Amino acid sequence: MYRVFEALDELGSIVEEARGVPMTAGCVVPRGDVLELIDDIRDAIPGELDDAQDVLDARDSVLNEAKEHADSMVSSATTESDSLVSHARAEADRLLADAKGQADRMVAEARAHSDRMLGEAREEAARLTATAKREFETATSRAQAECDRLVDNGNAAYEKAVQEGIKEQQRLVSQNEVVTSARAEATRLIDSAHAEADRMRGECDIYVDAKLAEFEDFLNGTLRSINRGRHQLRTAAGTHDYATR
Repeated sequence: MYRVFEALDELGSIVEEARGVPMTAGCVVPRGDVLELIDDIRDAIPGELDDAQDVLDARDSVLNEAKEHADSMVSSATTESDSLVSHARAEADRLLADAKGQADRMVAEARAHSDRMLGEAREEAARLTATAKREFETATSRAQAECDRLVDNGNAAYEKAVQEGIKEQQRLVSQNEVVTSARAEATRLIDSAHAEADRMRGECDIYVDAKLAEFEDFLNGTLRSINRGRHQLRTAAGTHDYATR
């Protein structure tokens, strides 16, 4: 194949370097050299074609072997995949059955435990109810007894207080003169307090009147000072106007 390309390159060089024919696109080439190169190409092509055919045959053989190997691998893989799928499915079924059986056992155990706990809770509730009822009855009886005792004590205290009140009333009646004297003293103290209040009110009025008089004098003095200032301002303004004219 190398000789074919080499001869073609030489032909190309001869054509490119050939002398052109005037007024035409043709050229003059050495006939012997061209024919010799063509013969070389003819001699080289059959061998190259045989080599190419050998390569094609080898390629077909390799392709066939590769296809057969690939088919074999695909078949083996398919078989192995089917086996794995079957095995996995069987294992999954087994695991599912085991899980279901375990779940059933756990549910049964939980139900039995729940029933047992419920029975114990009911028994405990009944026991607590009976205990609470007994304690309630005991507390009620005790409270009733305490209530009766307190009522009796209250009645006795009331009677005692009534008797003591009657005695105190009788004692106060016997001390009526003392009460009359106390009332007279209280009246005197009240009158004295009113007189003292009137005196203090009068002194306060006098003090306030004196302070108001002082404030009035101060305001009058301030007003006179203001009037003098205004008069001086008016006088100064008139003098200024007269000087301007």
